[in-house]
Amino acid sequence: MTPQPTRMQVEPVDLPNPLIPGFNPDPTCILVDGTYYTVTSSFEYLPALPVYRSTDFAHWEHIGNVAPREEQVGLARTASTAGVFAPTLRYHEGLYHLIVTVTDSPRGCVLFTASDPAGPWSDGVTIEGINGIDPDLAWDEHGTAYVTFSGLHLVGTQVVANRGILQARVDLVAGKILEEPRELWSGTGLVSPEAPHLYHRDGQWYLMIAEGGTGYGHSVSIARGPSIEGPFEGAPHNPVLSASGTDRRVQCTGHADLVRGPHGKDLLILLGTRMVGRTAALCRETYVTAVEWADGWPHAAPVPYSPRSEPVDEYFEFTDPAALADPGWLAVGRTPQTVVSAGGRPGYLTLRADSGGIDTFRPDFVGRRQRHLTSVVETRVAPADGRGGLGIRLDEDFTISVLAERAPSGSGIRVTGRASMPTLSHSWSAEAAGDEVVLRIATHAPTAGRLPWAPTGDLVRLSLVDGDGVETQLAEFDGRVWSFETAASFTGRVTGMFAEEGTVHFADFRYHGEALT
Repeated sequence: MTPQPTRMQVEPVDLPNPLIPGFNPDPTCILVDGTYYTVTSSFEYLPALPVYRSTDFAHWEHIGNVAPREEQVGLARTASTAGVFAPTLRYHEGLYHLIVTVTDSPRGCVLFTASDPAGPWSDGVTIEGINGIDPDLAWDEHGTAYVTFSGLHLVGTQVVANRGILQARVDLVAGKILEEPRELWSGTGLVSPEAPHLYHRDGQWYLMIAEGGTGYGHSVSIARGPSIEGPFEGAPHNPVLSASGTDRRVQCTGHADLVRGPHGKDLLILLGTRMVGRTAALCRETYVTAVEWADGWPHAAPVPYSPRSEPVDEYFEFTDPAALADPGWLAVGRTPQTVVSAGGRPGYLTLRADSGGIDTFRPDFVGRRQRHLTSVVETRVAPADGRGGLGIRLDEDFTISVLAERAPSGSGIRVTGRASMPTLSHSWSAEAAGDEVVLRIATHAPTAGRLPWAPTGDLVRLSLVDGDGVETQLAEFDGRVWSFETAASFTGRVTGMFAEEGTVHFADFRYHGEALT
């Protein structure tokens, strides 16, 4: 019988988890002069590549976005769940470097640089010859730059080939590879070797990858070798981290980056999913776990679930012209500022249905990441002669919305709640007096006492609030369909305002999130 490898018992990290909640997958992290910077994937949304900053690794501030302009990433015709995939952030010779693959886009593998991670960042240089995803950037002891990447070659959204983990020397200024990519170590044999990162430590080069796919088999594995080019041998206790086959609250743990923590010990920052029953309503988020080293190998603690206790309240009133300046606003394939109609009603945010509602390819929609299982979002809307409202989007096929329009009688407003998935949509309607109405979407975790493996998701409630403050509930339903497992979206829930027909005016936007349960 083959002896089982020895695994260290590593003490759990004393940090909040999820670390950066909501739609924040594939994190990459660096420490520069006592400050941490993390960037996550953004796929079809703009601005792309959110940048977060922290000095204690517990509290993170969204300070900007690497690519706030469409031409930096070329997303105008990019399909949902394609676009800006997993980045790598590194600091070299006084300059911040961010390398990323933009799939289904003419940009391909792009390198952005900045002197300040808050921006502005460069327009980006495409590196020709990197046909794959999840690029890593590292420099050897002579200053030669290497890109190591997953050889999952996509043309549009179609897989052409998958050659495992590849590597090539590159000219970052000219934007080209200097050699034919070589095959490196591609893991233990699990599917989808990807997300490589290289580290130089104690005279050895370490190659960390993800494998097992980004679902429940997701794992972190590592190898080491004498050179940046290898050869690499795998750790005897691979995978060094996985929640596969466990009942842990945090699942799908993988796609990790290694960074020195605030107390001098190493940490893995990685993606995971927060389970509610059998589904992950908020999809892939950023987590952290502790690392200890023994015999030249890292050992990781299972990822704990330790939610923050403080609620979050955000309020944006559109009488303020700077209300959309916050870096957390998102739109699909274009910037939020270009979705908003110029010359709209004074004191309101005006959206015009040029492309269509929340369930179209490029919706007239501006929103923000949902970060709490128990949340309330609302907006006061004046539909005038248009139709639009408040919605949750995973992609154009999986949406939840509550929208307002003038009542057929011509007096008052008709409000319709709608829950849509492929081939099926259901709606509920009610009417309210006046020319404006508050639309509300609330979500909350299932009732306490349910079996942890019960087939349920969060509960979603759609309602309206009239001018007298009276709430009318339109519907309440199980939200498991609008989750990572069913929608199969790489992104996450984005909630915001949209126009479906004509011109719609919004007075404000409010988000309340309870403690992360």
